[in-house]
Amino acid sequence: MQVIENLKVKEKAYIEKLKNGLTIIIVPKAGIRKKYVIFGTHYGSNDSKFIVPGENEVTEVPKGVAHFLEHKMFEQENGRNSLDVLSSLGVNANAYTTNTHTAFLYECTDNFYEALDEFMDYVQHPYFTDENVEKEKGIIGQEIMMYDDYPEWKVYLNALEAMYHNNPVKLDITGTIETISHIDKEILYKCYNTFYNPSNMCLVVCGDFVPEEILKEIEKRLINKNSSGEIKRIYEEEDESIVKPNIEVKMDVSIPLFTMGIKCKPANQTQKVKKDIAISILLNMIIGESSTLYQDLYKSGILLNSPSYEFDFTNEYAHILISGSSRNPQEFYNKLNEEIKNLKTNGLDKENFERIKKKLYGEYIKEYNDVSDIARMFLNDFMNGINSFEYLEEITSIDINYLEQVLKNDFDTEKMVFSVIKNS
Repeated sequence: MQVIENLKVKEKAYIEKLKNGLTIIIVPKAGIRKKYVIFGTHYGSNDSKFIVPGENEVTEVPKGVAHFLEHKMFEQENGRNSLDVLSSLGVNANAYTTNTHTAFLYECTDNFYEALDEFMDYVQHPYFTDENVEKEKGIIGQEIMMYDDYPEWKVYLNALEAMYHNNPVKLDITGTIETISHIDKEILYKCYNTFYNPSNMCLVVCGDFVPEEILKEIEKRLINKNSSGEIKRIYEEEDESIVKPNIEVKMDVSIPLFTMGIKCKPANQTQKVKKDIAISILLNMIIGESSTLYQDLYKSGILLNSPSYEFDFTNEYAHILISGSSRNPQEFYNKLNEEIKNLKTNGLDKENFERIKKKLYGEYIKEYNDVSDIARMFLNDFMNGINSFEYLEEITSIDINYLEQVLKNDFDTEKMVFSVIKNS
């Protein structure tokens, strides 16, 4: 097993790549009762056009298949629902789908190995029939309609649609009622057999384990399946420009909601972590709770609470999002624009930079206190080609000159979009 270590948090990660291509990451936490397992496949809602290993023709499937598959994985041929089985063992099980990957997980303090039996079994044994696929369309259709009526989700999606011309990140992860109507069991099996191959998957386990012992337990529960080779994913070319700067819709909201987005150029692999940290520091400095801008907007009543912010990135796309509620969204947008231009012109405050950098470093350290945070972090970063320990190393290399360079290049007001939802 390969062992990677970070002395700052005194943590080790044991990494084993099996002959079938499956990557297993074990992060031992001695003396911790809670145990956490997450099994992910590098298959998300963006992957609807691809070439199956060994084939030459392009396969295109309806939008929403990855999420549909996640829903269907729990239903077993013996009539049981694996989620119910795991719940009966007293473990907390769940699953989720993102733009880039799908993950199945559970956490517990007791009955870990009994739960592992069920967990490894259902992820490796799909069961789809015409009947259960049709039934699921109704369930997911209700979920889609629910999200269509959810203003916080709509304002976010509208911002992505205003930013992206072709990239599928702008589409709802669930698909639409129209797209899921074309899903059948043959499509589900094809996507499962393509993307749920061990060579396209990663399993992370965190808790009080001896790495060699838990590795053996996982291996003996794996079915015999060979590595399939590389899946060629096909995405349409994306122009660097935005689609439109503003989008406003009316829904039933008591206070207007907003999402401000900035379309960025994806960083190369060696710069991903450094750029992610830099943008996190900048967002804290610009609109974090301790920022001058936030304090002014809060005191004047333009902002009612602290907005959320994030930087989302892969090899194909990258964007900054700032979301919240405001009595006067346009005033918030104008003030934010002014602040970004002001910082570009006058430079960043070095003392404030050092303080925010220390704050962020403390947050990275804190993530290693909880087994669920650790496991999800390692899986998410693995799917992005990143070793999670890199954040603790890279943050020390960031200086104010690099930060000002990122501010200039990535906080481009020409690539800003502003999505607003007001009361109908």
